[in-house]
Amino acid sequence: MNFNRDIYFDYVRKSLFSGSMSQQQVDGQEAILGEWEVQGQLSGPAMTDTRWLAYMLGTTYHETSQKMWPIEEYNGSSQPYGQPDPETHQSYYGRGYIQLTHRENYRKATTELGLKGDADLEWHAVMALDPQIASDVMFIGMRDGWFRSDSKGRQTLARYFDADSDDPYGAREIINGDKSKVPSWSNGVSIGKLIEGYHDKFLDALEASKMAEPEPEPEPEPETDVKIDIVISTAPADAEVTVTVNGDAYGRSYGRQVA
Repeated sequence: MNFNRDIYFDYVRKSLFSGSMSQQQVDGQEAILGEWEVQGQLSGPAMTDTRWLAYMLGTTYHETSQKMWPIEEYNGSSQPYGQPDPETHQSYYGRGYIQLTHRENYRKATTELGLKGDADLEWHAVMALDPQIASDVMFIGMRDGWFRSDSKGRQTLARYFDADSDDPYGAREIINGDKSKVPSWSNGVSIGKLIEGYHDKFLDALEASKMAEPEPEPEPEPETDVKIDIVISTAPADAEVTVTVNGDAYGRSYGRQVA
């Protein structure tokens, strides 16, 4: 599924960004939309439900403080999980679109995404800020339930958005169990409800900007077999040449020169 960027950005600019966006906000959303379009062509669990994308955009909006770009957690180094690891000397506080935290999650993302060398997040944690890696962590991690689980299994997008479910409030469990927490700055609105509202506005923009699937290319006309037969008849005084093309005969007689 592809989206008309002009329509999409017109919608979100008005509903979520007070009428204007920075280039970084545009670039971050462009990276996420582009990742969605790529993921739709890959093998594995299909990403075709636009609500999934809307929820990932809403989560990004919340986790990056509307920057829509991979960021580091504010005061992350002061968190217990933000202290340098004695083995790797890396700090595993929140980074990326969804604030990846803890060494085990950095290691899991590295393994699942097949990251090597300088892209290895466990040993190069700052690479979680790379927009492509941050997109992959969000898309595959939320789809497959890397981050949290409960008695019913992994917390995945499909648990909250499928043919029988439409629960952007409960979907906060995929990333964090704080859906009922009310921040001091939110005018009494819980985190789960905040992200639900962001999701709804992003979904409106995505639905309005959906592009029709291109018509399939027409099948080429089959090549026509041409059958040509040439018959030359001779007689004492003249000759006749007959050419038959697909059953249509064309002939001509030639008189002989008599010495």
